[in-house]
Amino acid sequence: MTASAPQSQGPAPGEAGRSIRRDRHGRGPRGPLAWPPVPAMRSRRDLFDEHVLDAAARLEATCGRAFPAVEFAVEEVPSRPRPWEHRDIELGRLLPAEGGRPARIVVYRRPVETRVSDRRDMAALVADIVTEQVASLLGVSPEELDPGYGD
Repeated sequence: MTASAPQSQGPAPGEAGRSIRRDRHGRGPRGPLAWPPVPAMRSRRDLFDEHVLDAAARLEATCGRAFPAVEFAVEEVPSRPRPWEHRDIELGRLLPAEGGRPARIVVYRRPVETRVSDRRDMAALVADIVTEQVASLLGVSPEELDPGYGD
């Protein structure tokens, strides 16, 4: 008779309820489900959101305590214009504060993307849009908020 390896009667002490999962071909577990975040994996939407947040943070740093309570939002395209609004395609919109809600500045991603040729131009255009909308909210000219406005 040949000796065979002892069969396990259950989990070893200290391993109660823990099982090692392997794929059905016995090659071990698969790799991680998601890769570590790298710049190439970010979507255009995420990059655009970052441009808006960077522009808002830069303005807030220059304005200091005078910066109004405002929310920033990004939408794909503007809604259909109302009869009293201009027929031009908007790049951004200021929605005034109502009730307990603060004012909201909306930047429209697709119209902005169609007007720029590269990422640096997009950052500059988004910064100008955010500056214009915040200046409109404060009732000042955009040049007062950002000396580099329009450059």
